[in-house]
Amino acid sequence: MMQKLLWAAFVCCTTLACTPKTEVSSPDGSIRLKFAADRKSGEMRYTVSVGDRPLFGPSLLGLEAAEADLAHDFRVDGAEYASVDEEWTQPWGENKRNRSRYNEMTVALHRGGEVRLTMRFRLFDDGLGFRYEYEVPACDSLVVTGELTEFRFAADGDTWTVPADSGVCEPLCRAMPLRDLGDADTPATFRVAGLYGSIHEAALYDYPEMTLRRCDSLAFRCDLAPLPDGTKARVAGRFVTPWRTVQLASEAVGLINSSLILNLNEPSKIGDTEWIRPMKCIGVRWPTPSEADSRTAEERYDAATEQVKRYLEFAADNRIDAVLIGRSEGREARDSARRSDCCGPYRDFDIAAIAGYARDLGIELIGCRGTDDCVSGCGRQLDSALMRYAGLGMHNLMTDFSGTLPDGCSRRSQYGVRHCRRVVEAAARHCMTVDMREPVKDCGIRRTWPNMMTRSYGCGDARCAGGPPSHGVMLPFTRLLAGPMGCASGTFDILSECARDSVRFGLRDCMEEAGMRVNSTLAGQIADWVILYSPLQMASDRIEHYEGHPAFRFFRDFDPDCDWSRALAGEPGEYVVVVRRAGDRFYFGAATNERPRTLHFELDFLEPEVTYEAAIYADAPDADWRTDPTACDVSVRYVTSADAIDVVLAPGGGQAISFLPL
Repeated sequence: MMQKLLWAAFVCCTTLACTPKTEVSSPDGSIRLKFAADRKSGEMRYTVSVGDRPLFGPSLLGLEAAEADLAHDFRVDGAEYASVDEEWTQPWGENKRNRSRYNEMTVALHRGGEVRLTMRFRLFDDGLGFRYEYEVPACDSLVVTGELTEFRFAADGDTWTVPADSGVCEPLCRAMPLRDLGDADTPATFRVAGLYGSIHEAALYDYPEMTLRRCDSLAFRCDLAPLPDGTKARVAGRFVTPWRTVQLASEAVGLINSSLILNLNEPSKIGDTEWIRPMKCIGVRWPTPSEADSRTAEERYDAATEQVKRYLEFAADNRIDAVLIGRSEGREARDSARRSDCCGPYRDFDIAAIAGYARDLGIELIGCRGTDDCVSGCGRQLDSALMRYAGLGMHNLMTDFSGTLPDGCSRRSQYGVRHCRRVVEAAARHCMTVDMREPVKDCGIRRTWPNMMTRSYGCGDARCAGGPPSHGVMLPFTRLLAGPMGCASGTFDILSECARDSVRFGLRDCMEEAGMRVNSTLAGQIADWVILYSPLQMASDRIEHYEGHPAFRFFRDFDPDCDWSRALAGEPGEYVVVVRRAGDRFYFGAATNERPRTLHFELDFLEPEVTYEAAIYADAPDADWRTDPTACDVSVRYVTSADAIDVVLAPGGGQAISFLPL
């Protein structure tokens, strides 16, 4: 049920001597933002304070465009204020029910008769967002050449980020002092004077992605991904930018528990969402070709009909919802001569037989379609490809963005953002869900288009196993703040012993030993199914590593369709603890970095007066991510909400618990 409380007041300035009030606070009064336009230069700036401490000093606002000045000589016409308190639901998510409570200030400005601007600020109890709404009546279109938005920190602190490299989607997270940070991708997480925060963006649809570039000692400016000609965006004479967001919390886990990014997106545009549902899946592995591999593309293809059928049977026997199958021709279409049908399957892949067998078993298929080197071709063929999938009864699509875009466009450019949007909207027309690999970052559009299920754009186990244990417990506080991420967790062949002689590892001869394995314990891999949220949760290993393994029971029992989630404790790069509820079941996951630790938790998140069977998947006493990563103890005990547990984590380890009501 939605409840709104709205109030508005308009303050008008009739003389130059009168300056309208342009400041706003969060509903609980803890966060305060002030806005001003300089009387002489007309430059716009804002400040933010939390409690009695400044967070951002006077920070510049505005855009740069070729046809008009969008940053100087602005005068304030007035300000309007509103308060909103509403609850809304979504068909899936970390929490299906969310509260959006904020105070809004909209400041009307003008630059002579040439430019009108509305600066819209929204302050929540857990952060803030602001955006630009420009109108240039004399111009049908504008070329945006830069953005001046700044975040000028009032004090030094700590940061956890990945580099602002527009060509890399899966770098490792890094920790460093704020004063040493030169650039950062977003979400960019920080801690200043005991306050945790993260800078990101929301509602990104027709604009380039932003990163942060240092412009002064403790100041950072938005840097937009360019188009090939160096410009940033082409927009209409009247346009709205994405939200620039800052999540804030007194504890690090408060960032994980925030719904601010979702709250700044529009409600769902899909009326009937019954066809959208979270799923567990497995995937048929494909090898990575090397120069020494003399096999043809067809021979290398690791999803032959009989093998896929075996995976479908395994899924049916283990309460798994879906199987990810194969790659399309587009993944291999590096030459223009092969781009005529970048959405079709290989010739030896009997997709009709596989689709029929999947229907008989009640298993969904997730089709993998490459969109990298042939984005323009796939764009033209997109609807026909989706119709082909839908005709086979396939309603789930993985798109692969891991190559390059036409004409040297960055995946993060306005071109890449538009293409991602077209794919999601086209898929919605055919009642298909989307999982994007190495795409544009999530900015909360899953609220508006809930068929946009998950994205793979962070260093995860299936692709970049070389990350240290600290990286895994940094992801929830950094990359995952943007939204769900397919990390391909659940590797049981921790040391990659069954894959060392395969072509897949032929490309890794130059890597250290730790780079050829998954750097966690087996219990840590199981815990990641809970910690690293995705509505398409994947058991990423080969099925022969799961068959008969007692620890695989957790995945069989696991339900990714959670109703409620809470991060209970953690610090970036140190450890993290998350609990989720799906129906009447609860799932608990904890993981640590290279340091062992013991944590104590009350089970008061469980329903009162209910007894649960707690199936515990824990590091064995001798477990260690370096020396004995597969040592895992599986045990059962019976608990209620009045009980407590001690969670013992080995170096690089973890623990997972499923609470099943009796």
